[in-house]
Amino acid sequence: MTATQILKDPILLLAFGFGSGLSKKMPGTMGTLAAIPLYLALVQASDWIYLAITLISIVVGILICDKAAEKLQVHDYGGIVWDEIAGFLITMCWIPFSWESLLLGFALFRFFDILKPWPIKWLDQHVEGGFGIMLDDVVAGIFANLLMYFWFL
Repeated sequence: MTATQILKDPILLLAFGFGSGLSKKMPGTMGTLAAIPLYLALVQASDWIYLAITLISIVVGILICDKAAEKLQVHDYGGIVWDEIAGFLITMCWIPFSWESLLLGFALFRFFDILKPWPIKWLDQHVEGGFGIMLDDVVAGIFANLLMYFWFL
């Protein structure tokens, strides 16, 4: 599928993080970078609105990633980065904003998403479909969030 076809398909446009997942190198990192403007907009809202939108992004992400994998006929294709966007939002949930927290959150989320320590790797390898695509990044986001929480407590 060409980049133009991906960008014209609403499901694939979302799954590919508005085009950030089209990057030939490090699409997951590019997808996480694409989450930063969304985070910067949401961090200005109340904590409960931030949490609600994050939870919606997870639920909707399961559907988006599932449909995208079907269309591409590849499970967890590297360019599907909606899961990185949701994972980064989880990482930053209830963390006070600062440029330091933003950079640390980015680094920690990428660390857990790339290295996939247990149980993240197991989940990545054994859970199928849109739920599986999302789940390893949700857990990576939770791990990163817990470290961030204790760091900034």
